[in-house]
Amino acid sequence: MESNRKLKKFVLPSLVGLFCVSLLTTIFIVKKNLEEPVFNDDTEFNYTTKNIFSSNNEETVNNQDIVILKPFQDESVKISKHFYDYEAEKEAQQNAIIVYENTYMQNSGIDYEAEKVFEVAAILDGVVTEVGEDQMLGKYVTIRHSNDMISMYQSLSDITVKKDDEVKQGIVIGKSGKNNINPKVENQLHFELSYKGQYVNPEDYFDKKVQDL
Repeated sequence: MESNRKLKKFVLPSLVGLFCVSLLTTIFIVKKNLEEPVFNDDTEFNYTTKNIFSSNNEETVNNQDIVILKPFQDESVKISKHFYDYEAEKEAQQNAIIVYENTYMQNSGIDYEAEKVFEVAAILDGVVTEVGEDQMLGKYVTIRHSNDMISMYQSLSDITVKKDDEVKQGIVIGKSGKNNINPKVENQLHFELSYKGQYVNPEDYFDKKVQDL
């Protein structure tokens, strides 16, 4: 019985030869795969690290170049009531007083008007936080921006955005309209700007880079 369990003489050399052939074949295949590129060219594959760093760099550059726009592009629009500046001369302060139902108020924004209806646009990218209607100032939209700034567009006739909408700079959010402070003016915009919790004169911020504030 014991002699039958022994391997025959030709079996062992055959196994050794087969092992050597398999090993050489495996080495050849691995070497060939390593030499061939996984992708033919760079257009077939977008490297994650390249996308991340390039997009961040572009965004940083863009943020540095962002300029605050006026809430309209129509050059015929003019100021009808200025912002009340506590440091301005007395005459300028008197011209920035709003009278409504026998009540005198300091203008916390700027009133714009034109002969024709004009489009009202977002001054910066942001999120719409309020859309509504005020008895004194009419229909309004409020937008919060990422740089501690809030812009308020009042006396609108048409509104094309709703609360929680994300808006891009320059997108039209409504059109000029009326309010009860000066109801004789058909096409006007009462615009207010808050920066770091304080009302500021919008004309001091238009055309300025965000990074320079």
